[in-house]
Parts: sequence; structure tokens; C-alpha cells
Amino acid sequence: MGEQTEYEKGDKAPNPGIYTEVGEARSFHTQIQNPKRIEMKKGDTFPETSNKDRKWKKAEKARVH
Repeated sequence: MGEQTEYEKGDKAPNPGIYTEVGEARSFHTQIQNPKRIEMKKGDTFPETSNKDRKWKKAEKARVH
């Protein structure tokens, strides 16, 4: 079983680091303009995203197009 990589509002950060918003569809053609980036400590609660269709993902794992 793999480790969870996308998080929603209210989830707890599994590790410290920088997290960024990603689109739910994860399509090559779906780019997010000015995604939010947040610094989290282990156990911090993820805040609301800018859009209901977005999720949080650790920045080094987020695909940039």
C-alpha cells in the first residue's frame, strides 16, 4: 500500500515541508495560476484551498507543467 500524497482541508501533515495546491484532474492541460504554497510542520492541519477542486501536495512531489 502506498503513502497518501494528496491532502484535503482538515487532514494532518504527515511530514514537515512546503505544500502547494494541485488540480484534482492532474491533466497536462490543467494549469493552476498562482497556486497557494504553505509551510507545514508534522501534525499541522491543512487549511482551505482556493477552489473546491484542489488538493494539497508536497511541493517536491507536485508536477509542474
